[in-house]
Amino acid sequence: PRATTARFVEGLLSGVERKTCWSLAEHAGDADPQAMQRLLRTAVWDADAVRDDVRDWLVEQLGHPDAVLVADETGFLKKGACSVGVQRQYTGTAGRVENSQVGVFLAYVSPAGRAMIDRRLYLPETTWCDQPERLTAAGVPDQVGFATKPALARQMITAAIDAGVPVGWVTADEVYGADPGLRTDLETYGIGYVLAVGCDRRVAVNDGRTLVRGDTLAERIPTTGWQPRSCGPGAKGHRDYLWAWITTATRPGEHRWLL
Repeated sequence: PRATTARFVEGLLSGVERKTCWSLAEHAGDADPQAMQRLLRTAVWDADAVRDDVRDWLVEQLGHPDAVLVADETGFLKKGACSVGVQRQYTGTAGRVENSQVGVFLAYVSPAGRAMIDRRLYLPETTWCDQPERLTAAGVPDQVGFATKPALARQMITAAIDAGVPVGWVTADEVYGADPGLRTDLETYGIGYVLAVGCDRRVAVNDGRTLVRGDTLAERIPTTGWQPRSCGPGAKGHRDYLWAWITTATRPGEHRWLL
């Protein structure tokens, strides 16, 4: 199984167009797909333990106190209805609603490089978690229940911190920025964050005395209050945007802003 796993992963990382047991076996030089199929169906191994080993090894190579944890989800297009968590749902992979699975991932980004260190499969509540017979048929463990995407991100971030992964701050898009529990967790850990929020999110100004929508606040900023900054190189050169930095702290010593 250990040797087959190595050949299996090499096949996944190769340029083989369709990643099936047949195609991966051919890429590995096997006469048939039995070894690959046996690895997936009957070989005894712990996926979470492998994940932990890979994470620990990656942190040894890339670890840095100013590293960033990045939470985001992606979709996997599917044809049938048997894959765990599959349903018709929006996926950025296709840019529309498709029959797909959705996974939430945690990346580790440091000056030395970047890599994925954790993952969670999203289980839709109505079509999966509320149908125990479907969960049983698909082999979903009894202890696995419904969790929102931000909740899955919180699980992964907590696991990384508990494992001693060095990190300076966390970032994610609006799906995660809308969850107050995630911000509370990070503040409890004393870890900074940059989380996107919707334009209708109300933020505190005037030392917490006034609540204002984010887009309304942006409209009130004078032209001289905006500064051009690049957020990094793109396909057509540096991606320059105008930025403004507004304090939303509500008590002395608090570090909180709207960017």
